[in-house]
Amino acid sequence: MENNETPSTEVATNVSQDAKNLALLLWLGSIFFGFIPGLVLYLVKKDDAYVLDQSKEALNWSITALIGYVAGMILTIILIGVLVMAAVGICHLVFCIMGIIAATSGKPFRVPFALRLIK
Repeated sequence: MENNETPSTEVATNVSQDAKNLALLLWLGSIFFGFIPGLVLYLVKKDDAYVLDQSKEALNWSITALIGYVAGMILTIILIGVLVMAAVGICHLVFCIMGIIAATSGKPFRVPFALRLIK
């Protein structure tokens, strides 16, 4: 456990204000534009470890949410899909807000239910 906590506190102390601002905009943009901000920052900001880490996490979460939305659309045939889409939408909003809060303090954030497709 202590080995996992040491790098996160080390990353949190070395995060510049620009990296915090980019991560904040990343999570904020993920609310409105889905996976696009995560993909753009993942491809452009390879030199900043914190922004790269958060862009991977936002991209993983956005892909997971997209899969949830598609599953909800398919399930609308049996009328439960509306509830699935509402639940995914609420989770998307809550997890992005949690990412924004973590980004303002420079802490690494992990979405608990995201599929880790991009490592």
